[in-house]
Amino acid sequence: MPTEVVVALITLVGSGVGSLAGVIVSAKLTTYRLEQLEKKVDKHNTVIERTYKLEEIEAVIQEQIRVANHRIADLEKQMEG
Repeated sequence: MPTEVVVALITLVGSGVGSLAGVIVSAKLTTYRLEQLEKKVDKHNTVIERTYKLEEIEAVIQEQIRVANHRIADLEKQMEG
């Protein structure tokens, strides 16, 4: 084989290996970034769930405070009258 053909084949193989390595590294980086994003989304979802539970508890406590205030008002009326 002429030297030019050998050099061209070596260049072709080198380019192919380089491109393949670039694609593999890029895919690994994309996978890593997706995993990190999934972790952040999971944390966010946990915060949302906890906030929802806290809001439910807060609503119950507000109702209990309203009931207690009505009882106090009724007792004050009884003491006055």
